[in-house]
Order: sequence, then structure tokens, then C-alpha cells
Amino acid sequence: MKATGIVRRIDDLGRVVIPKEIRRTMRIREGDPLEIYTDNNGEVIFKKYSQIGELTLFINQYAEILNKTSGHCVIVCDKDHVISVAGTPKRELLERRVSSSLEDIIETRSTYVYNKNGSSLQPIEGVDKYCLVAAPIISSGDFTGIIMFVDNDLNKNISETDIKLIEVAADFLARQMEE
Repeated sequence: MKATGIVRRIDDLGRVVIPKEIRRTMRIREGDPLEIYTDNNGEVIFKKYSQIGELTLFINQYAEILNKTSGHCVIVCDKDHVISVAGTPKRELLERRVSSSLEDIIETRSTYVYNKNGSSLQPIEGVDKYCLVAAPIISSGDFTGIIMFVDNDLNKNISETDIKLIEVAADFLARQMEE
């Protein structure tokens, strides 16, 4: 664990303010759910809660099947990080942060399809892979994640079937979280 040197007091209602610098660095926004952990040393740890992260085993299996069916590399992310990868080495991508470009796509809450006449989208920070198609996973009206096909080669053709596969996958995963 890394010390920040920042000290905050608990107010009379039991609240503590997480400093703006830490919220910005950790991408914690107003309304984001946080999990609270404690350990035997008296430490209290706040961790961003990821609803989609609870289904990681199921999502891993689903991504593998989608990869075998489509032939495309599949990546599933929550709001901030990659949580599942199929079709490319996992250690290269797992737990990596999503790029600010992908965050912009997430804000639109609509399907993204690469257009050869437009600009490319690198969805993961520091990784030379490009998004071909991506669909948001919206569960109970809340954005919980995004599923996408990615590749190193932007000359790959994306078919209507590929777009529908990603959209159906996003809807299916959203329904799993609602149950």
C-alpha cells in the first residue's frame, strides 16, 4: 500500500472526504459505489465496486466462446479496467486502464463501429490494439461495462454479423447482472 501523506478527520456524522487528487487519480466520480474492506492491522481500504467484476468467471467463459465464434479478440471492461480477455495473451491486457478515448465512447452509451475513413480508437492505455466494434453493457439503466472486438490490424472487415454479436453479447451480460 502506498502512503499519500494526506490526513483527514472524520466528521460528527462519521464521514471522511476523499481528496480531489486521489479521486482524480483513481477515477472516482460522484455517485461511484465503493467497497469497504478492513484487515487485522486496523486498516480500512476503499475499493471501487465493479458490478461486472462479480461475474468474471462467467464473463471469461463467454468471451472465450465469442472469440472462437467470431475469430476476433474480445475484451470486456468495467468503467475503468480490463476484466476479461480472449484471443490474445491475457497478461498484456488484464487490469489495464481504459483510455480516455474509450471513456468518451462510454459516455455516449451507444455502439461504436470503426470507420476506415475516421480516426482509430485505442481502447486500452499503452496497448497497440484498436477497437473494431464496441457495445456498452447497461444493466438496470446504469453503465456497468463495455464489450468489444479489438485487433492490431485496422484493415480487418467488420460485418453486420460482428456488430450484432457484440450488441447481443452486451445485452446478454447486462441481463445476467440484473438477475
